[in-house]
Amino acid sequence: MERRYASHPNEVKQFDTARLRQEFHIPKLFTPDKLELVLTHEDRMIVGGAAPVHQEVKLEIDLKELGVSYFLERRELGAINVGGPGVIIVDGTEYELDTKDCLFIGMGSHEVIFKSKEASNPAKFYLNSAPAHQQFPTAKTTLAEAESGALGSIENSNDRTIHRFIHENGIQSAQLVMGMTQLKTGNMWNTMPSHVHPRRMEAYMYFDLPEDAVVFHLMGEPSETRHIVMRNEQAVLSPSWSIHSGVGTSNYTFIWGMAGDNKAYADMDAVPMKDLK
Repeated sequence: MERRYASHPNEVKQFDTARLRQEFHIPKLFTPDKLELVLTHEDRMIVGGAAPVHQEVKLEIDLKELGVSYFLERRELGAINVGGPGVIIVDGTEYELDTKDCLFIGMGSHEVIFKSKEASNPAKFYLNSAPAHQQFPTAKTTLAEAESGALGSIENSNDRTIHRFIHENGIQSAQLVMGMTQLKTGNMWNTMPSHVHPRRMEAYMYFDLPEDAVVFHLMGEPSETRHIVMRNEQAVLSPSWSIHSGVGTSNYTFIWGMAGDNKAYADMDAVPMKDLK
């Protein structure tokens, strides 16, 4: 598991492109038959992916990194499948996940195993994990069952649908919040006008992008914006002090995950367009 440290906004102002990507960009999430994880010291979130193809993948790491006897002893986990049909086995119970289905796995779950139904169309499980102070039951929701709502307009190139999976009115958790935003054809902008939420960090994972398409992920303080070029199935970390908007060369989908002081999706501090620099 790779470790990333938290960065002060005054320091980030001095970063060049390579350093910015080193600190916040996660280029590889899905390696066949392996587990890829990044631990950030921003609210101790873990971001990663499990890509079972020819064999099962277990949620196993060097536990010295967490100081526990098993991964979810003091953590909870959210998994969203962005590949073909798959299965997650939690302490012997199987949960089938089709594309864009979500499974929340509560604190105290000992064994978690990821597998695909077909090697020719493997599952890809995108993972977010946060520390937990209370145990909540493992629960699954499908894209159709999620709380969904439309935002934006074609006039502003941001006509999109937001699906909330793990949140205060959906699957219950100690602090993890996860959902997905789908932009309609012909739309490129997300989360603009931008905002920050100083009480929570966030991670984005962009997917459903054509091979030659990119998303310019905007970050930084409103008065000191920067960008990171994102490609299909890559993730980016967003500190609590940073905006997190993006614009693509085509429409796309992204998964957002948050950890921090509350689970209120609407708890954000708006940034007026005139203040962006």
